[in-house]
Amino acid sequence: MKKNLMIILSVLICLSTLSCSKFLDVETEGSPTVDNYFNNDQQAIDAVDALYAYAAQEGVFGREIFWEQGGANDVVWGRTRGYPTLATLSYTGDESPIRGVFSRIYSYISYSNWVVSKLLEKEETTTLTEIEKRSLGEAYFMRAFWHFYVAYRYGTKDQGVPFVRYEDYPDGYNYEIPTQQESVVDNYQYIISDLKNAESYLPVFSEYGADDRGRAHKAAAVAYMAKTYAYWATWDSSQWSNVIECVNKLENTYGRGLADSIAQLFSSDFDDFWTDEYCWSIPSNGGSSMGGVEFPGVILENKGWGIYNGWGQNKPSYDIYEEMLKDGEGNERLTTSILEYGQEFQFFGATRRFYSTSDVEAGFMINKYMDAFKYDDPTGSGYVSTNGDWPTTRVNFHLLRFADCLLLRAEAYLNTNNASAATNDINRIRVRSGLDKLSGTATTADLYHERRCELAFEMTDHLYDLKRWAVSGDATIKALAIKELEAHPRVRHYVDRADPDSDFTVGDYEDYVSPAKSWAEYKIVFPYPSEQITKSAGRLKQNAGY
Repeated sequence: MKKNLMIILSVLICLSTLSCSKFLDVETEGSPTVDNYFNNDQQAIDAVDALYAYAAQEGVFGREIFWEQGGANDVVWGRTRGYPTLATLSYTGDESPIRGVFSRIYSYISYSNWVVSKLLEKEETTTLTEIEKRSLGEAYFMRAFWHFYVAYRYGTKDQGVPFVRYEDYPDGYNYEIPTQQESVVDNYQYIISDLKNAESYLPVFSEYGADDRGRAHKAAAVAYMAKTYAYWATWDSSQWSNVIECVNKLENTYGRGLADSIAQLFSSDFDDFWTDEYCWSIPSNGGSSMGGVEFPGVILENKGWGIYNGWGQNKPSYDIYEEMLKDGEGNERLTTSILEYGQEFQFFGATRRFYSTSDVEAGFMINKYMDAFKYDDPTGSGYVSTNGDWPTTRVNFHLLRFADCLLLRAEAYLNTNNASAATNDINRIRVRSGLDKLSGTATTADLYHERRCELAFEMTDHLYDLKRWAVSGDATIKALAIKELEAHPRVRHYVDRADPDSDFTVGDYEDYVSPAKSWAEYKIVFPYPSEQITKSAGRLKQNAGY
């Protein structure tokens, strides 16, 4: 993606047309104040660039949405937080991260809606330019993208989430409360429709010049179709066949495949950004522009050993380390993903042995996003943000990559009685990381292990994998998911933890969270924030069980 677009990703662009953070306000907001937009290509580009900017914000993929992963068993919170209910599955809906993410997503849906409707209006009266057609495809994609992230987290087969399409209102949408769909299946149908429209308008990735890489493309739309169908299959198993069809298309039509190594996926070298595995990401720049997501700094050791302002807010649990260790000590996937005490790594040009002195001791640190910190002067040479209060780095921050889709296809094969095909897909991922192939035919237990280990600490939503598996008809994966959902994450303590020259003798293992978590099927979704229930005057119904 061109440099100025990376810079845009670090700044939330709000057009005066929509101020929709209170999307459920009973009062209507009237007509847009900007009526003469989309007069030329540059205005279309500017409008769509704002849509991309939202994804990089701290309030969504930069940090806030990842707090939800405390409810799984792969991370612990390195610093005390004021919302332990997220870790104990005892949600109220008013915890600041999930409340804020909910509100923001509806703002972004509203803005995407507006862009779609305005470009469709123009298309009715004139032929769109190639840039405008692409922009319409991008707007369709972003509307589906944000709709997806609210639909599965709040919608069930018995009750969907609020959504309308502005173009369905001939006289223009009046910004009243969106209709709550009868079922999340209705939401998924809208999402798939938007993604299909996006695919039809968007170029293939190879048609983008170097300056525009990072924009939505056909394969990105199909990849999110695959994920949408997989989540839809929670309520309708016939959708697994659509998952297989979409991933086949990714591979055979759009040339998606696996990168040469897992480390290449998290490289700070721009030449490694656009591998075949790339489907959709937030390309981040760091440096003086501070472009991109701050998550690499959020997970860095608090105060960065006095060298850089890491925040230390999420750390690996012993549980995920133990799961990865099943593939052998020192395996590439493990060492790429997790730093453990005594493990060597490069930081500001020096070889260090990892240790931790700050906050909660977990015994580990997330390693996937550390490559940009290895240089002699990563801030001066542009790999790491010069502002430690916005600690972005140079990384192609994957939201959905082909390995994720390949594992969704493996899951689809397992659910359609084709275990041999599932085995092949899983083995492709294992061989890429130098791991042994499965000793036999793949099972859902193998799928659980592979998704958990391959995608650890990424924005693929391991917690929701557990939730959808917990309502699965497959007894094996159901039991594994519920066991993890109800377990305490463990941390590993060391003797002489503050001494980098010690032998880091392992101390005891301890449960991290108390009281115990308790799973119930209604917890597959979050409760709506109470303020939104109040604002809706009865039009938004709370999810059952809350």
